[in-house]
Amino acid sequence: MTNTATVAPSAQYLADEHGYFGEYGGAALPPHLVEPIAEVARAYAEASADPSFHEELQALLSRYVGRPSLLYFAENLSAHLGGARVYLKREDLNHTGAHKINHTLGQALLAKRMGKRTLIAETGAGQHGVALATAAALTGLNCEVHMGAIDVAKQHPNVVRMELLGATVVAVDEGGQSLKEAVDSAFATYAANPEEYFFAIGSVVGPHPYPSMVRDFQSVVGREARAQVLEAEGRLPDALIASVGGGSNALGLFTAFLDDPEVRLIGVEPGGEGLTGDRHAATMTLGTPGTLHGMHTRVLQTAAGEPSPVHSIASGLDYPGIGPQHVRLQEQGRGEYVSVSDAETLAAFQLLTRVEGIIPALESSHAIAHAVRLAPTLPADAVLVVNLSGRGDKDVDYVAERLAR
Repeated sequence: MTNTATVAPSAQYLADEHGYFGEYGGAALPPHLVEPIAEVARAYAEASADPSFHEELQALLSRYVGRPSLLYFAENLSAHLGGARVYLKREDLNHTGAHKINHTLGQALLAKRMGKRTLIAETGAGQHGVALATAAALTGLNCEVHMGAIDVAKQHPNVVRMELLGATVVAVDEGGQSLKEAVDSAFATYAANPEEYFFAIGSVVGPHPYPSMVRDFQSVVGREARAQVLEAEGRLPDALIASVGGGSNALGLFTAFLDDPEVRLIGVEPGGEGLTGDRHAATMTLGTPGTLHGMHTRVLQTAAGEPSPVHSIASGLDYPGIGPQHVRLQEQGRGEYVSVSDAETLAAFQLLTRVEGIIPALESSHAIAHAVRLAPTLPADAVLVVNLSGRGDKDVDYVAERLAR
C-alpha cells in the first residue's frame, strides 16, 4: 500500500490560530453563528489530536473509497501533445466518482462525534452532494443538500443519485440560481438550527476552521501522489495542475509539495466565455479583496461590494470567491493561477476521452486544458501531474447538448 504518512508543511503555509493565511481567511460571522462555528473548530482540533479519529477515517478511505487512487501515466495523451510526460491522479476512480468523498467522510465522522443528526451542504456540480449523501447513508445521519436551480437542471443524474441515497435536495431559484445562492440558502437553514445540523462545506472556503479542515481531509491526494511519482519517475514532478473553483482538489494535491519550490503549483480557473463582462469565474485573475461566506478572500464583486454573477461550463466552478489559502499562495509566489475558456475546456474533455478512453468531469477538464497548453512547451523528460478530480458521467448529457448546438 502506498505510504501516505502525514508531513505537515512549514508554518508559512498554514493558518494562524484565528484561521488567517496572511490577511485572508478568518471567521466573519453574524453573532448567532459565532458559537456554533467555534464549536466546530474546537471539535476539529480535538479530533485532529485523536489517533482513533484518523484511524477510523483511514480505514474508510481504504476499504470503502478504494484509496490509494491510481497515478496513471497518460501515454497516449503525452504522445499526442509532445513534450512532457503527463500523469493523471485518478480521483475519478474513487467511490462516488470524485475527490469530494475524502472530505465528506471526514466531516460526517466529525458530525457524529459532535452529536449532530443532519449534514447540510451546498453543491454545484452535485458531486459534493452525492458524496455527502453517501457519507450520511454510511454513518446513519440525515442529509439535506441545497443546489441552484440551474445546476439542478444541468446535473439531473446527480440529483437522482442524492435522492436515492436518502438526501433531501432543495432547489434554490433565487438570484443567479447557482452555487453562490446554494451556499446562501444552506447557511440560512443551518443558522436557524445549528443544534440539529452540521454544515459540511464542500471546498476550502468559508469561516475558520473549514478552509484548513477540508484541506487536511483532502491532503491524502497529494501524499499519495508524492509517493507514487517518486516510485514511477524517481523524482518529483516539474508541475502540478488542478482546477480551481473554491479550490479543494487543488490544495489536496498541492499541500504535500508546498515545501518543494522546484515543483510548480498551477491552479486553473474558469475563463468561461471571456474575461470581459461577467461570463466567467476567474476570481484569482480579476477578483478583489472582499468578504464572502464568512471569510476574507478574493471576490468577483460589483462596485457596491456585492458578489458578481459568474459563469462556468462546469457547475462546480461557478463561484465568485476562492479559498483564502490560494490567495495567500499567490501572494507568496508559491502558487500560479491561470484561466481557460469554456471552449478550451470542452476540447480537452473530448481529447482525453478519445485518446485515453477516460471521460473527465468538466471541472477536471479545465486542468487537462492547461496541460494541453503546457506540455508541448516542455522537454520530453519533464513530468506533469494533473489532478483528474472527477469523472464525467454527470456531464455527458450536457456536453452532448453543447456539441449539438
